[in-house]
Amino acid sequence: MQGFGYNQGYAAPGAIQAPKPLDQLPRLARDTTAENPWPVSVVSQKYHDAVERWPASWVEGQIVEINMRRSTSGYITLRDNTQDISMSVMGFRNFVAMAREFRQGDRVVVHGKPEVWVKATRLSFVADDIRRVGAGDLKAQIDELRKRLKGEGLFDAENKIELPEFPRCIGLICAPQARAEGDVITNVNLRWPAVDFVVEHVHVQGAQCPPEVVQAIRKLDDDPRVDVIIVARGGGSFEDLIGFSDESVVRATAACRKPIVSAIGHEDDWTLIDLAADLRASTPTDAAKKVVPDVREQWQLITNAWQRMNLRMDALVGNEQRLIEGYANRPSLTNPSTMLEPHQRLVDDAVQRMRYGLTRIVDDASMSVEKLHASLTAMSPQATLNRGYAVVQTADGHVLDNAADARAGERLAITLHHGTLLAETIGQAGNSETGNSEAPAGDTGE
Repeated sequence: MQGFGYNQGYAAPGAIQAPKPLDQLPRLARDTTAENPWPVSVVSQKYHDAVERWPASWVEGQIVEINMRRSTSGYITLRDNTQDISMSVMGFRNFVAMAREFRQGDRVVVHGKPEVWVKATRLSFVADDIRRVGAGDLKAQIDELRKRLKGEGLFDAENKIELPEFPRCIGLICAPQARAEGDVITNVNLRWPAVDFVVEHVHVQGAQCPPEVVQAIRKLDDDPRVDVIIVARGGGSFEDLIGFSDESVVRATAACRKPIVSAIGHEDDWTLIDLAADLRASTPTDAAKKVVPDVREQWQLITNAWQRMNLRMDALVGNEQRLIEGYANRPSLTNPSTMLEPHQRLVDDAVQRMRYGLTRIVDDASMSVEKLHASLTAMSPQATLNRGYAVVQTADGHVLDNAADARAGERLAITLHHGTLLAETIGQAGNSETGNSEAPAGDTGE
């Protein structure tokens, strides 16, 4: 077994080698070899020992992340003011109490000492003091700009434009070869494949960001094909996203005639373009979901509407059929004469009442006529004639009631109960002698 070099620090495959005593390890890094290396624990400990000798210092930077939720410990990520370099800072109770008043974007100086956590060989800066640098930090400037633009009405709700329900073309502003571009296009195509894209690539951080974003917004706003615009960028630090809080970008967004959606950073990230945009999405993926409908949901809506329409039509037709059947089964249609019966009864009653009325009127009139006839008959000259009297009239029809008025040879008409006699006077009769007139030859009496 000695031939395999176990005493020299080698182990067979799968075997566990006992650690060497510290006095057998190389003292300096230059003395290590492939056959006699330092264990990870030794390297980590040497890092710790080296950093432990570093003095405490003051460090200046900008807070890009801060977590002071726990009272016993807190964490800050400091970013260099000019370069893209960050450092982790941690502190304990006293430091947490001082750091609670600070927010993302604040420029600060931190006092502390570097330290290496041996178990993870991780370097961090353990701070015991934190102070604000100056009064014009970026966050304060942005907040002042926000108040001024809000006073001008750039963020008012009445200025917001409603997004089209079914856009045909989407304008996308993002960085070239950015993940945000793929997220938006992929999710839009999954939800609503019938959409075209016009993509404008811009810088999404640094000094070139604001003018390029403004130019892209204006270009897409003038493009007649574009229905809605999305400004998208992935997550980043406060300073990375500062370009989207630039005044020119905010004004261009507010002045855009087409609806514009901001999808900058993650859900917790906020920039001033979010306030000026017509809709704010928490992420680029969320923007894709808000800009276009889901084709499956639309199909489901159509299917549900179709089913409701069929049910409604079936119900209407069924109701009409039942109504027609009810009409068809009514006695008025099965035996139409029944419709005339009440009217016939009404007519019959009216005719009967009319007959009774007319009969009563005729009877009353007949009785009146009979009474008048009886009175007339009683007072009529004919009644006198019927009793044996006669009426003598001259030729001119004058009734002769005095014999002295008659002239000799005058023709007279004598009306009897039955018929009329024609006579001629020959004289007047005395008290003892009476002359009877005789009709001349050829005359006839009636």
